[in-house]
Amino acid sequence: MKILITGSNGQLGRELVNQLESINQSIKQVKYDILPTTRDDLDISNQANVDSFITYNKPDVIINCAAYTKVDACEDNIETSYKINSLGARNLAIASKKVNAKLVHISTDYVFNGISKYPYKEDNKTEPNSVYGKSKLMGEKFVEQFSHKYFILRTAWLYGDGNNFVKTMIKFSKQNKEVNVVDDQFGSPTSTVDLAKVIINIMETENYGVYHATCEGECSWYDFAKKIFELKNIDIKVNPIKSKDFKSKTQRPQYSVLDNFMLKLIGLNSFRRWEESIEEYLKKYDIMI
Repeated sequence: MKILITGSNGQLGRELVNQLESINQSIKQVKYDILPTTRDDLDISNQANVDSFITYNKPDVIINCAAYTKVDACEDNIETSYKINSLGARNLAIASKKVNAKLVHISTDYVFNGISKYPYKEDNKTEPNSVYGKSKLMGEKFVEQFSHKYFILRTAWLYGDGNNFVKTMIKFSKQNKEVNVVDDQFGSPTSTVDLAKVIINIMETENYGVYHATCEGECSWYDFAKKIFELKNIDIKVNPIKSKDFKSKTQRPQYSVLDNFMLKLIGLNSFRRWEESIEEYLKKYDIMI
């Protein structure tokens, strides 16, 4: 099975390559022919580039991890946001259908308005507030419109091998005795290890559709920071602050907890509690940067 991965130099892309290679090594044969790509190899916003690249390589599965995820920058770079997050998804969807490939498209909690009091299920109304969320939602719609075999996975608060909130907090603690973290935004910190495993499992099936894919449980960014410092035995004062005190161009979701309802229905919800996943992450990488 040939697997094309876009955005392979990102946190999720790296983890997918690692897990697919590990599977090949464990069974001592090439079950997965992995084709990792970056923007230098494949510019998903360029339709001609996408069409020729995919037609030539003929992958069985395309996993789209490429995205413009800098949410504040999206507000200033609207065209770039839509080119990558919307047109990029469209181009991959059209090309995937031409070669009869499955398409796994990674989306986000930002497609919701974040004012719910209960975890969002897949069929809840989408109503993004930000350019990032709107561009990602348009990308979802293009995938649904142009791809005939697709999995859309919405995830949130992702961390893995790369720049993320966990590493930012640890770096900050090395130079400061206290830190301010918002305590009125809630979500589910999600490990790329858990997400990559779900992606690999679901791409082997024909359970096409929209899925929520985050670690179980919920917390605030403040709670998340406290847990990180607790697990690393870092002595630092964590001050809870409100979103209004944190300067940002983007209206971030106040409540973006996702319910992995559809994954549960098909028996593929292998996500662990967020506390368990972050503990493993910190031990595995011994993150002290």
